[in-house]
Amino acid sequence: MPQRKPPPRAPLRRAGGWILNIAIIAAVFYAVQLYKSRPLVDGQAPALEAALTTGAGFDLAAWRGEPVLVHFWAEWCPVCKLEEGGIASLSRDFRVVTIALQSGDTAEVGAYLAGRGLDFPTINDPDGRIAERWGVRGVPASFVLDSEGEIRFASVGYSPGIGLRAQLWLTRALW
Repeated sequence: MPQRKPPPRAPLRRAGGWILNIAIIAAVFYAVQLYKSRPLVDGQAPALEAALTTGAGFDLAAWRGEPVLVHFWAEWCPVCKLEEGGIASLSRDFRVVTIALQSGDTAEVGAYLAGRGLDFPTINDPDGRIAERWGVRGVPASFVLDSEGEIRFASVGYSPGIGLRAQLWLTRALW
């Protein structure tokens, strides 16, 4: 007896299956991000006054009036290396300050940045004290602050440059 082929699935039904799968993946990703972001501080950003790797002084409070990205990274973190280009691009269009967590002394961090052609403002946090005040337990970690220093978005793990750019743009537009 010849086997009958099942009728072809309607394109609309197939698209519905894809949309459902994408929605489930997005929901799982978002849930994981929320879970990883639990220890991060929220509300008003902690004070951040320190020397940059260039030797210049830095005070986050002086950057009020525009959205700011505060980005924690480490020289030994492979995911952080994937984000470097996006962070560098953002630093040309928005206010960005990065904190190098437990990545050696200031000279080593400066040499790392120079060797990779990175010129965004960077604070060295060799002992993790700054990270502790911000609730950062893993890198990369990113905080988007509004013009008054309020944390509007925070995440741990890989954040695509376009996502951070959208968060900065939304912060500028809404707050």
